[in-house]
Parts: sequence; C-alpha cells; structure tokens
Amino acid sequence: MASSPSFSVVSFSSVNTEPYVIRLSSRQNLVPINPRRKGLGNFQLRGRNTSLINASVSFPAQEISSSSSQRRPDELAASIFSKVMQTDRGVTLTREQHLQVAELAGELNKYCVDSPVKSPLIFGDWDVVYCSNPTSPGGGFRSGLGRLIFKTNEMIQVVEAPDIVRNKVSFSALGFLDGEVSLKGKLIVLDEKWIKVVFEPPELKIGSLGFQFGGESEVQLEITYIDDKLRLGKGSRGSLFVFQRRN
Repeated sequence: MASSPSFSVVSFSSVNTEPYVIRLSSRQNLVPINPRRKGLGNFQLRGRNTSLINASVSFPAQEISSSSSQRRPDELAASIFSKVMQTDRGVTLTREQHLQVAELAGELNKYCVDSPVKSPLIFGDWDVVYCSNPTSPGGGFRSGLGRLIFKTNEMIQVVEAPDIVRNKVSFSALGFLDGEVSLKGKLIVLDEKWIKVVFEPPELKIGSLGFQFGGESEVQLEITYIDDKLRLGKGSRGSLFVFQRRN
C-alpha cells in the first residue's frame, strides 16, 4: 500500500419471591409439606378438625436498577464530542483520555444499525474530529515534525452516492502559505460493516501551484456506528476515527 496521505472513512428488572402458603388448623402440630426446604416454607397443621384456614403471604417485588453506565446513544455521542473537540483531532489527549474515548465508542457500537454500509446516512460531508493514531489521517503532514511545519485547518471527508469518496486536508505552511492535499477514491463494499476505498494519486496545492504525486493507495474501514450527526469507524490496523457531520 502506498504511503500517501489518506484517511478512512434504564431498564428495571424485578425479583419476585415465591409466595408462601400457610395452612392453619386447631392443633399446634406443624408438619412441613416439603421438609427439604429451609426456613419459612409450606406448612400444614394436622388435627381432628377437617376445616382448614388457608393464608398466603406474598413478599413485594424488589426492583433492581441497571448500571448507571448504561446511557442513551445521544448521551454517549455528546460525551465523545466533549472529549475530542479542541484536541487537534486527538493529538493533545493523554493515553488515559484516549482509553476513555475508546470505552465510550465501545458502548455506542452496541446501538449501531444493521448493515451500516447500506444506510443513506453515510453520504454527506464529514469533519474528521478525532483519530487514535495522529498520523493515520493526513500521513506525514500529521507526524510530529509535519505538525511543526504544517498547521491543519480542516480535515474533511465527502461521501457521494453511489460510491465516491473525497478527502481533503487544508493547512497553512510556516504560518503564512496556504495549501491542501486532496484525494479522490472509489468506495467498495466488502460486507455489512466493512468498506474499502481505493484512492487515486493525491493532489497537492500550495498557493497557485498544484500537482499530483505518489501512487494509488487504499484503506479499509469498519463502520461501527452512524447517525445523523456522528460516524465512528475503525481502520484495519485498529485506529479509531470519529467523524462529525458538517452543517
């Protein structure tokens, strides 16, 4: 694969105690119906009187709330956005903070629609707001040295029906020279969650100059969650991506 810059696309339960039945008669001789049961159980008082008084004792159901960590999808999405925004797409986060984002994404994955690659929600303009590996989106422009020279302004992915993907990274070089790297690719569906995008050689523009460089490249991405505002993806090497739909 070429090394040219690219980026991928409270429930409650009840515990009911079994009702106990106590049968009373005039004599005080208690005989357990089921002697193997311990504690309060079913008893019958035997005697000459054949009339029996039946009484049942029911215990109230106990309500057990689910874990407070179970939150709605919109709450989980809001938490992810709050952790990744204004972090230079994850660059400034600590290892512990990256793990927190991964944990939230794992919870949100449970709410993913079936066959997300077939959802029309994938189409549109998306901002890349986070990646667990800083160099996955943008390649060398996002390495430690690259970030010293190139300040990333925008990182956008456009998915057009039926199968076109356009990636663009805009930057300013040395603080005064504007430029961008753009790629156009073809989206190929691999299964219900995985896609592959084969990109043409990237095009670099700096000021009024523009030229292509490098060769073709391809990426594979699993769509693990999608809604009208958020898309989560995991690359073939395990990198986590967070996309936010543009206004």
